[in-house]
Amino acid sequence: MILNSLMRKWIRRDPLKYQKLRGNIISTRMGMTLEHYLTLSLIAALLAGIGFAIFGFWSAGIILYGPQTPGYTTGVYNIFNIPLPDVPGGSPLFIGGQITGALIAFLIGALFVHMIAIRYPGLQKGSRATKINLTIHNAVAYMYAMRKGGAQLMVMFRSISENARIYGEVALEFRQIVRDSDVFGYDVVTSVRNLMETTPSEKMKEFLEDMISVVESGGDLTAFLAGRVRLYQEEARFEQKEFLNFLSIVAESYVTLFVAGPLFLIIIMVVMGLMGGMAVVQLTMVTYALLPIGSTIFIILIDIISIKTEVVERFIRVKWLHEYSDVRIYKKEGEEAFFARLLHYDRVRNIRQFFRQPLKAFTSNYNRTLYITLPIAIIYLLATLISVPRYSDMEILIDVIDDHIIIAILLVLIPYAIFYELWRKNVQGMEALIPDFLERMAGINQVGLTIAQAISIMVNTNLGLLSYEIKRIKRDIDWGASFSDALMRFEDRIRTPLIARTVTLITKASQMSGSIHDVLTIAASDAKMSYILKRERMSEMFIYTAIIYLAFIVFIFVVGVITSQFIPVLGTIDTQGIPSGSALAGISSVSLRAMERLMYHAVLVQALFSGLIAGQMGEGSLKAGIKHACIMLILTLIAFNYVI
Repeated sequence: MILNSLMRKWIRRDPLKYQKLRGNIISTRMGMTLEHYLTLSLIAALLAGIGFAIFGFWSAGIILYGPQTPGYTTGVYNIFNIPLPDVPGGSPLFIGGQITGALIAFLIGALFVHMIAIRYPGLQKGSRATKINLTIHNAVAYMYAMRKGGAQLMVMFRSISENARIYGEVALEFRQIVRDSDVFGYDVVTSVRNLMETTPSEKMKEFLEDMISVVESGGDLTAFLAGRVRLYQEEARFEQKEFLNFLSIVAESYVTLFVAGPLFLIIIMVVMGLMGGMAVVQLTMVTYALLPIGSTIFIILIDIISIKTEVVERFIRVKWLHEYSDVRIYKKEGEEAFFARLLHYDRVRNIRQFFRQPLKAFTSNYNRTLYITLPIAIIYLLATLISVPRYSDMEILIDVIDDHIIIAILLVLIPYAIFYELWRKNVQGMEALIPDFLERMAGINQVGLTIAQAISIMVNTNLGLLSYEIKRIKRDIDWGASFSDALMRFEDRIRTPLIARTVTLITKASQMSGSIHDVLTIAASDAKMSYILKRERMSEMFIYTAIIYLAFIVFIFVVGVITSQFIPVLGTIDTQGIPSGSALAGISSVSLRAMERLMYHAVLVQALFSGLIAGQMGEGSLKAGIKHACIMLILTLIAFNYVI
């Protein structure tokens, strides 16, 4: 509270200085005030500065006053022969130099983190604008479906805002309209104008401006929405092309910085003969810090700019029937045994179905593989640790154990990747048939039949993988479920964004009107466009997946040659006649073994993260990258154990 009040007084001294930052914070929907955000950024900068200061304190002692050897000096050469004092360790001048280095590092770290914090809302604003532009055509199609049924403007905004898991950032934007109307009492036009001032997307701003013009002039809102649906579907391909261009820059940056870059560092450190203790420390930093942290940053960056396509949830409201609160309710007892028997029957039935069709259970939910593979991997690791001899040399112990750790990881990842790919193949097959399914429903509905009757007719049609699900929808309707409930159960079984949007659109349109063939036609066009965009992304990014594979093969080849050809030669060098200050004087069997281990681990780390990033860029999911990671890990195991 004290920091917030102090920050508020600081902002009041120059409000225009932070006006842009305030607008970016509002547009990103962070849910915090400018004062609170600046306070958090100040705290983060101070903590980062402390970390940098510790590093600077340690570095200053090494760089400025490191141990000197005869005939060798560090630092800038004293060409003017200025007399410099001999500073022993622990002296006040020595400590003063370290404190000075710590203060400089503190200022650098604090300013760097503060600059990032100031610019982060702007980056997040641009990311939200991209996501809104890529999904606004789905939301407008939903609004058109509701408007065809006679829904008013606020009803449409409220309905979309309740489906944030399906319509993403667009739904979060429309929540601002609902909030202004419900909480602050503004009318719908004023609420829309407020959103126009804060939305990060220029495309949404133009859409809202044109829509308000139509509403205030008394124009045909239904025709306006229908025209915008078709317009945005045509623009979606161009916008994805821009997104893929940016994603290609990210892919090229990753290959350059974290595939070719570490390889270059490894070659430099080895070829230049820096085989002493510092070379091992430097390669350790590259292997266990630079590669994982840098790759994680790229994964987060791609995740920020990409649209989430894996998690789809629908929240079902439970209504409490308390209309007759004065009626006394009697709870009937004695039926607990029957409910217990039903629960027992469900458990036994699920177990029987699992043993009858175990592969189907894993294909429908690939996460179930973890219940089996994780215990197996843990047991395998425990058995390995118990069986391994007690080596006194830690390098030998690591060399024995690390392969078994990778095997345990593969025991978990390979079944998961296989069943995930089977699940994804089934889902993609269904998504490819959704447009045809909707077009046939639109044709049947156009002749005067209801949607439920259209489902009954389509049971006998051949729609491949979708035919079984249509039969299940028909069975649910025959057993008393409404058409909307049957479709929601279908969505819950598949759980993909395309099917979720389609089901939401159809159920809302069927609730508003019985004749929805126009809505179904637009839904079919929208589903076809979404499927085409997904296929185009996979085909466009396939080349970068191939580049990552080629770069990894080059990486493993070069590291393998260094490990098998160069390092053994260094091990044969007689270091007795080499001066103690020379670069090759620190060569020993221990350092060479450590270098071989670090190179092997560098390739393993590169294999894991390169595979994950290849899947995230090429197919839009880290889960899709698990199969690439498994392939690269297996290649690494084979290369370093049987080839090199």
